[in-house]
Amino acid sequence: MSNAMDSEGNADSRAMALAGSWQAQLARLPAQQWPKGALYVVATPIGNLADLSLRAAYALQLADVIAAEDTRATRVLLQAWGIHTPMISLHRHNEQAQRAGVLQRLADGERVALVSDAGSPAISDPGGHTVSAVRQAGYAVVALPGPSAVTTALMSLGATTDQHPGFCFLGFLPSKSAARIKQLRLSTTFDGTLVWFEAPHRIQAMVGDLLTVFGPNRLVSLCRELTKRFEQTVTLPLADYEQWMASEVFREQGEFVVMLHPASREPLDTDADALLAPGIEAWMDALLAHTSVRDAAKIMAQALSEPKDRCYALLLARSGR
Repeated sequence: MSNAMDSEGNADSRAMALAGSWQAQLARLPAQQWPKGALYVVATPIGNLADLSLRAAYALQLADVIAAEDTRATRVLLQAWGIHTPMISLHRHNEQAQRAGVLQRLADGERVALVSDAGSPAISDPGGHTVSAVRQAGYAVVALPGPSAVTTALMSLGATTDQHPGFCFLGFLPSKSAARIKQLRLSTTFDGTLVWFEAPHRIQAMVGDLLTVFGPNRLVSLCRELTKRFEQTVTLPLADYEQWMASEVFREQGEFVVMLHPASREPLDTDADALLAPGIEAWMDALLAHTSVRDAAKIMAQALSEPKDRCYALLLARSGR
């Protein structure tokens, strides 16, 4: 009991110290550069409201007006943080009409904050045309970095390294299958990780087209509901997608980040990796004789305490598929 009480006391002390540090950082913010007549492009949380940075919160509070993709969605964030700045609507369908009003506000010396529903504005979200127009008109644009579904997904999977050829973010694919397949085929020559956003009602059709273009053995990572309560990330071959999706009803819900892994990765350091120890190949053959590559990878990963995708790559090569 005393240990539990001590632990709670230590947690309270740490929380108080952290709150003091936050206050110190907030006190420094007014002394930073906050030019008037400038557009502040502010990244907002993609799910967890606590991911808003202190600098972003201060910018939203300081702004004369917030141009929001959906004022209802942004109001939830503002209320959570006690921010009372007025809002105007700026979304995909009215961006051109609203641009003149934003420019006039900047001409009047106002600070205008630009936000999307979630994540970083102007990256597969409304706002890009407004940012370009503001720059062309000669006004300052101040970008406040923060949450991004793309970088969050890449961080969670370790899909890029200093030796890796990198990634290519392609936003949303076309909604019609023929146009989607045409665009996917243009991406087949890229040897890094391909990253897209996809809506829940189109995810099944999109993965079906990935299967058509890239084949059943290509590994894909699906990240849904990032930073939210039911966040989920899975890596599997395209051939196994339907079985995974069908196994639980809720999986076809929430926004997706889809990452297609490179066709040929350096799987392992064969000189040092324990997975290629003497006798392991016979053990792999025995597994493959009685179960699928996917299930064999699960067993192998658990038995050897190795990442499942590395086991899968070895087993896939061993099976000759």
